Amino acid sequence: MAIVLPAEWIKNWEKGGRNEFLQLCRALSEDKSHDSLTFRDIQQALYELSSHVVRGNLKHEQASGVLADIIEFREDMPSILADAFCILDIETSCLEEKTKRDCFTQLVLSCLYLVSDTVLKERLDPETLESLGLIKQSQQFNQKSVKIKTKLFYKQQKFNLLREENEGYAKLIAELGQDLSGNITSDLILENIKSLIGCFNLDPNRVLDIILEVYECRPEYDDFFVPLIESYMYMCEPQTLCHILGFKFKFYQDPSGETPSSLYRVAAVLLQHNLIDLEDLYVHLLPGDNAIIEEHKREIVEAKQIVRKLTMVVLSSEKTEEKEKEKEKEEEKTEKPPDNQKLGLLEALLKIGDWQHAQSIMDQMPPFYATSHKPIAIALCQLVHVTIEPLYRRVGVPKGAKGSPISPLPNKRAPKQADSFEDLRKEVFNMLCYLGPHLSHDPILFAKVVRLGKAFMKEAGATKKFINDRMVKFQSDGSKQEDKEKMEVLFSCVLSITDQVLLPSLSLMDCNACMSEELWGMFKTFPYQYRYRLYGQWKNETYNSHPLLVKVKAQTIDRAKYIMKRLTKENVKPSGRQIGKLSHANPTILFDYILSQIQKYDNLITPVVDSLKYLTSLNYDVLAYCIIEALANPEKERMKHDDTTISSWLQSLASFCGAVFRKYPIELAGLLQYVANQLKAGKSFDLLILKEVVQKMAGIEITEEMTMEQLEAMTGGEQLKAEGGYFGQIRNTKKSSQRLKDALLDHDLALPLCLLMAQQRNGVIFQEGGEKHLKLVGKLYDQCHDTLVQFGGFLASNLSTEDYIKRVPSIDVLCNEFHTPHDAAFFLSRPMYAHQISSKYDELKKAEKGNKQQHKVHKYITACELVMAPVHEAVISLHPPKVWDDISPQFYATFWSLTMYDLAVPHSSYDREVNKLKVQMKAIDDNQEMPPNKKKKEKERCTALQDKLLEEEKKQLEHVQRVLQRLKLEKDNWLLAKSTKNETITKFLQLCIFPRCIFSAIDAVYCAHFVELVHQQKTPNFSTLLCYDRVFSDIIYTVASCTENEASRYGRFLCCMLETVTRWHSDRVIYEKECGNYPGFLTILRATGFDGGNKADQLDYENFRHVVHKWHYKLTKASVHCLETGEYTHIRNILIVLTKILPWYPKVLNLGQALERRVHKICQEEKEKRPDLYALAMGYSGQLKSRKPFMIPENEFHHKDPPARNAVAATVQNGPGGAGMPTSLTINTAKLEESAAEETDKLKEKSQGTVKVINKTVNATPKVTTSNGNSASNSKIIKEKDDKEKSGKEKDKEKKEKIPATTPEAKALGKDGKDKPKEERANKDEKPREIKEKTPKSDKEKEKAKKEEKASKEEKSKTIVTTIESKSVTEKEREKEPSREKDVAKDMKSKENTKGGEKIPVAGSLKSPVPRSETSECEREQKRRKVDIHSSPSHSSTVKDNLNELKDSSTKHYINHTTPTLSKSKEREVDKKDLDKSRERSREREKKEEKDRKDRKRDHSNSDREVPQDSTKRRKEENGTSSSKHSKSESPSDSPRSNEKEREKSKSKSSGKEKGDSIKAEKMEKSSSGSKKESRHDKEKEKKEKRDSTGGKEEKKHHKSSDKHR
Repeated sequence: MAIVLPAEWIKNWEKGGRNEFLQLCRALSEDKSHDSLTFRDIQQALYELSSHVVRGNLKHEQASGVLADIIEFREDMPSILADAFCILDIETSCLEEKTKRDCFTQLVLSCLYLVSDTVLKERLDPETLESLGLIKQSQQFNQKSVKIKTKLFYKQQKFNLLREENEGYAKLIAELGQDLSGNITSDLILENIKSLIGCFNLDPNRVLDIILEVYECRPEYDDFFVPLIESYMYMCEPQTLCHILGFKFKFYQDPSGETPSSLYRVAAVLLQHNLIDLEDLYVHLLPGDNAIIEEHKREIVEAKQIVRKLTMVVLSSEKTEEKEKEKEKEEEKTEKPPDNQKLGLLEALLKIGDWQHAQSIMDQMPPFYATSHKPIAIALCQLVHVTIEPLYRRVGVPKGAKGSPISPLPNKRAPKQADSFEDLRKEVFNMLCYLGPHLSHDPILFAKVVRLGKAFMKEAGATKKFINDRMVKFQSDGSKQEDKEKMEVLFSCVLSITDQVLLPSLSLMDCNACMSEELWGMFKTFPYQYRYRLYGQWKNETYNSHPLLVKVKAQTIDRAKYIMKRLTKENVKPSGRQIGKLSHANPTILFDYILSQIQKYDNLITPVVDSLKYLTSLNYDVLAYCIIEALANPEKERMKHDDTTISSWLQSLASFCGAVFRKYPIELAGLLQYVANQLKAGKSFDLLILKEVVQKMAGIEITEEMTMEQLEAMTGGEQLKAEGGYFGQIRNTKKSSQRLKDALLDHDLALPLCLLMAQQRNGVIFQEGGEKHLKLVGKLYDQCHDTLVQFGGFLASNLSTEDYIKRVPSIDVLCNEFHTPHDAAFFLSRPMYAHQISSKYDELKKAEKGNKQQHKVHKYITACELVMAPVHEAVISLHPPKVWDDISPQFYATFWSLTMYDLAVPHSSYDREVNKLKVQMKAIDDNQEMPPNKKKKEKERCTALQDKLLEEEKKQLEHVQRVLQRLKLEKDNWLLAKSTKNETITKFLQLCIFPRCIFSAIDAVYCAHFVELVHQQKTPNFSTLLCYDRVFSDIIYTVASCTENEASRYGRFLCCMLETVTRWHSDRVIYEKECGNYPGFLTILRATGFDGGNKADQLDYENFRHVVHKWHYKLTKASVHCLETGEYTHIRNILIVLTKILPWYPKVLNLGQALERRVHKICQEEKEKRPDLYALAMGYSGQLKSRKPFMIPENEFHHKDPPARNAVAATVQNGPGGAGMPTSLTINTAKLEESAAEETDKLKEKSQGTVKVINKTVNATPKVTTSNGNSASNSKIIKEKDDKEKSGKEKDKEKKEKIPATTPEAKALGKDGKDKPKEERANKDEKPREIKEKTPKSDKEKEKAKKEEKASKEEKSKTIVTTIESKSVTEKEREKEPSREKDVAKDMKSKENTKGGEKIPVAGSLKSPVPRSETSECEREQKRRKVDIHSSPSHSSTVKDNLNELKDSSTKHYINHTTPTLSKSKEREVDKKDLDKSRERSREREKKEEKDRKDRKRDHSNSDREVPQDSTKRRKEENGTSSSKHSKSESPSDSPRSNEKEREKSKSKSSGKEKGDSIKAEKMEKSSSGSKKESRHDKEKEKKEKRDSTGGKEEKKHHKSSDKHR
């Protein structure tokens, strides 16, 4: 403490110190602001003054003098001085220095007149008092004070019975028990009681006890007794009342005792009036707090044990179970809980409305411990009832309900009743929170609270709207903002009450469906985010918060297990009722279990869905939440363990979702938002759910397994789609699809979902699919795509025009801003265009009342122009400007905006459905059991449907006619072909056909139909031939890059394309009618400006058949290649495609057999490895076998005998002029897929000889195919071998095919002939080769091992007919051409290529030197000459010598290009060896063959004239049996005879490696299909050859079989 009295003052006491001290004390005394502080300061000043005296610094006289002056400053100054003396007394008595003690005594003596004796006696030590002379003896004084204290504090007044008179108590009771209704007041009675105590000497404590007893018996007189006790207590010690009550409670604390409620009530009232303190009374009550906490813990443990018992599977005998039950009963009897006085008091407090004290008692206990006792819960509920009464009456009572009003508590100290929602916050919400789950004891209060919540939400909604409106008008309105904040606080309170009280209470209510519905009334006003949050808390947290709820959860699961074990399709109704009952209280737990079962056993889905019809609205909402939670479960893997398929649990859940959302009115927003969020996160697994929901709710099914009839029905109107387009006739989807639509529009999810799906398609591959198995990535891609198509279809058919147009942005925004892929963007925009056109058209019709068809069409076209013009502008930004050089934006937009509905009317589908309805109506008539009114209804339904269908068909027919008119007008501006027709077709396929044909099954059909339509419309610059050729020529790349479903759609597209081609192929009349005079079948492929007027420029029917055969061959080749790769995707996709095109391919027997063998091999190889491929292959194999009877031999598929024998020679002679001819076109079409798209015109001129002009316009498919058909094979040597084999084998095959017309020699050689015996051997050799071509190729090792064998057999093979050799050379020449184009750079370096290049000038000398522009003018002239030029077959000799010069170079060149992957040094070595060998052999052969020719010239000179020399080659080209390399241009130097030497060399190469195998195969070949192709002519040969030939017998067998075949 700071020193108040400075040392200077003491030193200069007389001069100024005394005055300073006096001033200080006066100042302190006058300062009234801080009483306690000034008091302390005065004490300090007096103490310091006195201590200076004691120390000897000041004389006691000086001190007493100044003290006398200041004593008057304050009344209590003597007392303060006495305090200072007291402290100094204690301090000095402890000191050994007597001087200080003496100084102290002198000071006190001098101040005795200032402080009274009594005060000093009170404060100072007895010994000091004795020394001061205030008392005589200190010892006596001590004894006296002890006696007085004992008397005061410890001696009890003995009111013994002798002294107390009983009459006093009798009078007291009479006084308290009298009728108190009059004017009697507590004061009056109190006076009487005092008199009685005094008169009869009564014990006041006993009197108080009696007053309390009487009060207990007369509880209604609170107003009398409370003031009485209050007044009485003035006479007693404050603790007395509390002790008396404590003794009363103590009395009842025996184990058998039960405290009366009246005592609790009295205690409660006294507490409420603050006559006693709760803390004082609480200690008298039992049990102790520790005991309560222990009991609570024990309850939790017991609850957990019960749970364990329920979840454990106990396989015990019945006896032990009975014993356990008995034990439990005994325990229940013995364990009667002792009386809990704290709870009794709490109940009493609640009943009288003393919430404050009740709250503080509950706070001493564990949470919800107090309210878990029913009486307390009910008392608290009653208090809440009273508190909310006025507000409930105002806003909560439902219309028409009377209700029973509750009177307020008579107690003024009870909580204030609530008149507004704000008042609820003060007390009611707090009370409810203490109640917790035990609100379940009072369902009425539960309903009231819920109704108040509902009313609040209604008011909050209105307020919010009002505030928002006001905020717009007055920005700075503080009070409104305040209201908003208040509402938000209240709303959060309502949510808390719902979470902590309402939902847990519902769990404890016994299947109260009404409460559940009541609660839904409030819940439906919350956004789903809040609801789901509440359900999540309820499910995952609430059940663990209380022992009771833990038990309930266990019992619910136990019951759910019981029900689910017994649930079947047969007992859906009773089981459904049980599920409903269980779900009213504990839906989250029940659904969690049910969903876990569904995920394991998908056969439960149907019965579970059917059994959910007894749920409440709230339960359906909870079910939606539980489904989402199950879907989002992070612990579950979304893939199966093999990582190739989506987990079955996810598939089951998705299927359940679809079914349950369709059948019951469950809100969809949460589920749809969940899917959207997953897509945003780049996860597409959950699209499965959306797919199922849309399928079930809207009836829109997406499946690749549609039949052609269904597909056809899907091209009609909505009614036809619904009737004939789907597998399951999903009826009555109107309501469910409306619900789905509303959910999407209300939450703005329609377009976002579409865009997210469209973007996620690529995301599946590039982002999501990084680590995943290719098969799974394909599945996810398909799922994403299918869902997009399905969802888009749903939006298109269900959204109103306005809604759709409002939501879907324009095509350029979709593609450029939202990065939607073009196919998806058009898919979404297409319905919009259709809507807009139809509405525009209707507007124009209304504007002008012209009914003529012509007028209508004109208006329709105007409408189209108005709607599509902006689209034409918008699409320009989608592609580089170069694209629009070949196709116009109008064409592009037209292609993408039309659908099958616009192009054709499915009349057969309409007829089919109408007939079905007629049959149904007949069946209804015939049905005797059906009641008449039902019959009438059903018939009306069928008739209405029939009328709808017919009306729809008529409407579609008119529409299609209008569209076709529009296309007719547009078509001239479609294809600009500023570069080439070929480039135009490339763009058309690349940007239109390929992206769309794999978009959906209907789009696949549409693409095929559109191509045909463009052809039928005679569209300028559109080459139908080129288009079909490019589609069929090399399908490997397109097939390999498809997913499973895309492959299926691509197959459909090819099937429809083949259907058209097959139709044209089947009949000359059809061909002439549909193609004969069409620009699409022109064989002169100029870029632009050619009218095609001349019939000779058109492809004739027979040549078209050759082309079709070539296409079939190409398909076979591609299919075999894919099957041989061993790649999963290639094999799966090609099998899917082949299955789809089975109706139209294979048609040719030998191609079918080749396929069959390959597929059979796949079946064997994949049986153990990849069962899904095995299943596909087996399925296809079976179907293929069933088609076998319908296959035809090749010579029936396209005629072997040439239609125009002069054609080929003209080609040879006339160079470029020949390009216009049919033959050249077949060559050209074969070439279409060979020539590479990137070749320049220069290269083409060099490499293509005669067909230079054509080829300029026909460079299209990928380069890879040109060099090697089987580009995927890895081994270089195998590549080389493949090509050689093909060049040999295919020639052999062709040779056989051609035999029926004339002998091969006659055809191939003109006048030259050969020995018949040699030919026989050749035939033998051909057979094994053909087999070899169809069966898998032998490996390198076999070939090495059989080299010796080959050498020995070579002698025999020398006799092989020169035709084969000539073919092999010409084909090699052809092969050389494409490969040269591909490898220009290589060619320039290698010697072989320069030799090959020598051909150019030679060929050039034969060509007309006229440049391209001039050739077109002289074409017709040349055609006129053709007949004369070709009259004699001897023309071949004019060209003969050219090939003799070139034979070496061509063979080398061939090798060089069939093995592009070999190093050059290796190539050269191989070339040299092969050439040396072949030259030796060829010389020997030549000698023999010279003789043969001479013999044959005599025999066959007649037949030679009939057959043009080049026909074999041409057929080869057209049949497509040669490999893709062989189909290059035929140079004039390809004449057979001149090539003989060269052929021998090539033969040694092409068949060298094969011979070992071929001889081996000879034995097998007797039964081979190839033998069937031998001709009659061979029979004649056989007769002649019997003498010379050793193999004659064998041949005969073959010829017989071939005759049978014919």
